[in-house]
Amino acid sequence: MTAMTSEERVLQVLRRQEPDRVPHFEWLVDRKVRAVLCPDAKTMNEFAVRMGHDAVIADPDFRKEPAGPGRWLSEWGYILQDTPEEHGIEVECPIKTAADFERYNPPNLHIQGRYASIERTLRDYPNKAVIVHLNDVFSLPRYWMGYENLLMAIAADPELVTALVDLSVKLNLEMAKEVAARGVKIVYTGDDYAGNLGPLMSPKHFRQLFYPGLCRVMDGYKELGLYVIKHTDGKLWSIIDMIVDSGIDCLDPIDPLAGMDLAKVKAQYGNRIALKGNVDCAELMTFGTSDQVIEATKEALRHGAPGGGFILSSSNSIHSAVKPENYLAMLRTWETYREYPLSLS
Repeated sequence: MTAMTSEERVLQVLRRQEPDRVPHFEWLVDRKVRAVLCPDAKTMNEFAVRMGHDAVIADPDFRKEPAGPGRWLSEWGYILQDTPEEHGIEVECPIKTAADFERYNPPNLHIQGRYASIERTLRDYPNKAVIVHLNDVFSLPRYWMGYENLLMAIAADPELVTALVDLSVKLNLEMAKEVAARGVKIVYTGDDYAGNLGPLMSPKHFRQLFYPGLCRVMDGYKELGLYVIKHTDGKLWSIIDMIVDSGIDCLDPIDPLAGMDLAKVKAQYGNRIALKGNVDCAELMTFGTSDQVIEATKEALRHGAPGGGFILSSSNSIHSAVKPENYLAMLRTWETYREYPLSLS
């Protein structure tokens, strides 16, 4: 087979076909790991190119202003607290009641410069798959209300939750139109619905409050010609049919610590969606040995890669606690066994 560009390779996978080799990329490699493996790389995308990733990630540009020591006010109205990781956590949120929602004004999504980083990434990496981070139905409502308030509102004020979901769908589709017009072909939505024990809400509440909006936003992305990689950690068995039925192209990361079995998901859904994952980054890549990571990487390839429709990655991201030598072991194993036809010893 003639060698493909990275973009061609990823698109082939999202069509559930077999490319020339299994692609690999990560949503994030923490700066501490990057500094060890590739100290000259100044940005995540520069690191990705140096390490042979098949995709680079871009986001719309939203400002944040100082709001106290280690705190930042987002344009979306919530306040972030710095953490040791490269992303903060929300500590104050703008919406607690229906009255707050009525007063809320989201940022202008069409101002000059809002998509400058995306335009620059498309220009600088023409042969890579440029994947833009948007959302679907959970992350924006979570930012607006905070986890605890949102989860309580699912039972106490479902009308408010529905309104938040509807606004999230509207705003994400506005952004999707902007990025599609600039030539973006792939988006990923980072809304996590579950933890290790199961979904954050009952399957009944997911179906009533979130699933209709999820279908609408996925339909809207598809109408724009976009492929969608859906990210959600956690134990998804009780809601996975709804996620797949919504129209996603790929599910990530098939969380092994939550009991998500890659071989089982591939057997049940591999004729409908592509898969991305799932070398354990929470425990194995943090506390394990390089030899264990090598075996886990080969196992993921054995279960996910046959027939195509598979992207190798960690089970979430390469966070600050991952041993750099373990991520390097994963990369070297991928380089050894990634070519089709597969030959895994």
